[in-house]
Order: sequence, then C-alpha cells, then structure tokens
Amino acid sequence: MESEESPKDPYRIVTCAELREVIPEPNPLLEAKVFDHVDRHAAAFVARAPIVFLATGDRNGHLDVSPKGDAPGFVKLADPRTLLVPERPGNQLAYGFRNLLERPQVGLVFVVPGVRETLRVNGAAEITRDPELLERLAARGKPALLAIRVRVRESFFHCGRAFLRSALWKPDTWPQGVRLSVGRQLADKHGAGAEAAEAIDRGIEESYESGLY
Repeated sequence: MESEESPKDPYRIVTCAELREVIPEPNPLLEAKVFDHVDRHAAAFVARAPIVFLATGDRNGHLDVSPKGDAPGFVKLADPRTLLVPERPGNQLAYGFRNLLERPQVGLVFVVPGVRETLRVNGAAEITRDPELLERLAARGKPALLAIRVRVRESFFHCGRAFLRSALWKPDTWPQGVRLSVGRQLADKHGAGAEAAEAIDRGIEESYESGLY
C-alpha cells in the first residue's frame, strides 16, 4: 500500500495489458522450452552446478531468497520430477524453512560458473529429516541437517543476456580489494566500536573455517 506522502506514479503498470504494451507476448515456440520435469539436459546442468538460489514466500507474500552451495552435484535428482536440496550449517535464521511451513512453493535458479545460461525450476517443496536421505546428501562425512524435497512443476533454461550485460564471467571486470565487514555493520547499528566489529568479523571467519559442515 502506498503511503499518503508518496506521490502516485502516473507511469505505474497495474494490468497485464499495460505490461504487454512494453513487453510483447512471447513467440509461441518459446513455450516449448518449459518442461514439467527435469529432462536429461537440465539434469546434466544440475549435476554441474555448485550453487542454487532458492526463493520462498510466507502466507503474507513476504519473500526470501537464499543461496545454497557445495561441490557440483550437491543437489540430487531423485527422479525427473523430484529434486533434493541439502541444508548445511548456516546462520540459523531459517527464513526459508519457516516460509515453506506456511507456503510450500519454491523457485530455484541454478548457476554454473562460466556458463551464460541458468536453469530455473519452480515447484512445491517439503522439508524432511529422513535419516537415509540426509545420509545420501552427506558431504565430507557429515549428513545434511535437513533436506528440501522439490516436486517439479516447471523446468527451463533462462537465456544468458543478464550474464552478458553484467560481464559476470569476465575476471577483468571484477572489482579489486572489496571486503565486506558484517562486524562493522552490526557495530554501527548498535553504537559499538571497532573492537566489537573486529570480534564479530573474527567469529565469522572462524565459523567459515570450522563450521561449514
């Protein structure tokens, strides 16, 4: 809902017809690229992907996107209509999991380094702690904490224009010397000093070294 102070945007798009004035209807042939399962080409892409971005939403429509990453092939294909996504130790906020308990719909984007195209998968999901399944999803000798079982509704490759425009896979375009300090951010929020910031950052680094699995 717009606040009373916010001016109304005369160019705001509120109908599909208005949207299609800017973005025309797709070529009917493009609909053929959308599968209701993970075919062999998509399965090969999943097997090569070391990271996937998983989107969820709660019953009120609040959204969250979380990256999940591990060695290529960490997401398993149980069958052409079922994907298994392992959960490893993390920040324990569990936003995505709480969303799934309220609204079991997910969207996933698989990324393979150096490849312009991505794989998008949409479907319904459930959380399981089946011991045999968690062991199947083990890494470095440790079973997954939980698993997300995704029942595939749609699977299709997304074109590479975003990666081409961003030049994401061109190392010479990457910024140099960028370092994020979560400690500094939290210290600023709570009015703490540099010592507190350094302690937080040190704790994060230690968790990276000893708490990945």
